[in-house]
Amino acid sequence: MEAAQAIDRGATAAGFAPERASGYAPKPLRRASRFIAVTANPHASRVACRVLRDGGSAVDAAVAAQLVLGVVEPQSSGLGGGGFLLHWDARRRRVDAWDGRETAPAASRADDLRWIDAERRVPPQPSARDSGRSVGVPGLVHLLDAAHRAHGRRAWPTLFEPAIALAADGFAISPRLARSIAASRDALARDALARAAFLQPDGSPRPAGQRLVQPALAHTLRTLAEGGAPVFYRGPVADAIVDAVADTRAGTSTPGRMTPADLAGYRSVRRDALCRPYRRWQVCGMPPPSSGGLAVAQALGVLGTFDLAALAPAAPADDGGAPDPQGVHLVTEALRLAFADRNRYVADTDFVSLPGGDASALLDPDYLRRRATLVDPRRSLGTAAPGEFADASRGSDTALPLGGTTHLSIVDRDGNVAVLTSSIEAAFGSGRMTRAGFLLNNQLTDFAAEPLDERGRPVANRLQPGKRPRSSMSPTLVLEPGADGRPAGFAMATGSAGGAAIIGDALRSLVAVLDWGLDAQQAASLVSFGAFNGPATFVGGEHPRIDLRDGGAADALVAALRARGHDVRLNAQIGGLAVVVRRCDAWRRCRLEGGADPRREGMALGE
Repeated sequence: MEAAQAIDRGATAAGFAPERASGYAPKPLRRASRFIAVTANPHASRVACRVLRDGGSAVDAAVAAQLVLGVVEPQSSGLGGGGFLLHWDARRRRVDAWDGRETAPAASRADDLRWIDAERRVPPQPSARDSGRSVGVPGLVHLLDAAHRAHGRRAWPTLFEPAIALAADGFAISPRLARSIAASRDALARDALARAAFLQPDGSPRPAGQRLVQPALAHTLRTLAEGGAPVFYRGPVADAIVDAVADTRAGTSTPGRMTPADLAGYRSVRRDALCRPYRRWQVCGMPPPSSGGLAVAQALGVLGTFDLAALAPAAPADDGGAPDPQGVHLVTEALRLAFADRNRYVADTDFVSLPGGDASALLDPDYLRRRATLVDPRRSLGTAAPGEFADASRGSDTALPLGGTTHLSIVDRDGNVAVLTSSIEAAFGSGRMTRAGFLLNNQLTDFAAEPLDERGRPVANRLQPGKRPRSSMSPTLVLEPGADGRPAGFAMATGSAGGAAIIGDALRSLVAVLDWGLDAQQAASLVSFGAFNGPATFVGGEHPRIDLRDGGAADALVAALRARGHDVRLNAQIGGLAVVVRRCDAWRRCRLEGGADPRREGMALGE
């Protein structure tokens, strides 16, 4: 824990931080009958709908939208990052999980995030997050290419045209992007290319409304449109990545260890989705190295023992209504139990196996029922202990990722669904911009800085060469079961941005729809609440339902949680939910609902 805190303190000192909260701007529910797209930015939502209207698949629309997001919200995602994608193939009734998570360079050493080297036992400079040591081999481009080859209909080059136009011709900087630039101004100023892109000649941040033109990024996008993923991982673009990672910034920054061979050898991975029953549905998430699918499934397994339907929010208007304190208590307690197991057992399973060899032990119904008995309806656990397994002696890692992330949920006219969460980790990632025009991630700081715990036990999420850092990204699909037990139809898609809070956001939206009967926008708009594994319980102070006067003393939800022993924190939350729900009446006439998180600038659009 101390090592993780040291990295976070170093990141703050260096000027980087999680993305800034953007307040709360109410959004309308969007209904559609043919197709729908919910993304984190209006530019991307419009492009996705254009692709869908022209007959493109859900993956075609996801590729085009993600490329646009990398242009218009570079603080959140881009070519220099990674991501996870779940895809529902309606005809084949199949879910595929695509892992485009970054990997550690082959030359990585276990202590790279806490020491410069064995002789100089001082932290990487100016911080682990701001150094070249933080940069993982980017996986997003390979992921998009692989998923498109499997599920795309439109020609690959055409999907790049909107992003190329926005990069070449420019777009008006949004208020959210302007706030992010201002918050990270000092850190961006240390990199010459980032400084030129996001700051004005006098060093001040570019303001909202100013046109941002990115010619180098436009050139790279044209190159990728013509040559596909291979030209990203070999040749001039790869050389630009390696050079940016190796840059010492005039001797003030520790370089990373990435080589051209690391890039040439990168592959995204097609994995089996993690699907488990909840009530009458099948809920599918990402397997490790994402911890999101496991944590959400564990929390749902605990919550399935409680009557949550009786704890729905009161007066659920467009803002989701007033949460029931007992409902919030149970959801946050389930999160504590899930995070306890996540912190000890979950990592890249290509390197460290789960207890019992797969997810079955952690998701065993009897195990989760026993975990549920630890929940006191009247008192918070505070900090939960992980479950004990005979073959799993290892240390816990409590480091939490930051929030430079985006999410989109898309349904095409044939009922295929793509849910994609992508990230560069902290706002603006490592702050290192390549001469190819995109920022590089700082995802390797999602590894535990300390490879051993205080008792000398190896930490599952320790840094190892070629390993993928544990993630909280949680793209999630909900499916209707068929008579044969296999998934038969799409019911819901969700996911979010926001670092480790993604897990709680995804869980809250699932409970909101499946247990509380809220529509897609109400689920996205509901008061934000969650917990990691500690006494703090987060309640989003940005929501109009929360009374912040006197530290929340007069707020009914806050007071009720404090009476149950919760250490309530009222910080404004980042958010980023993109929720799609399919609703059918008694005659099987179905419509799609889309909801975009009012805490960000996203938009739901459909036809």
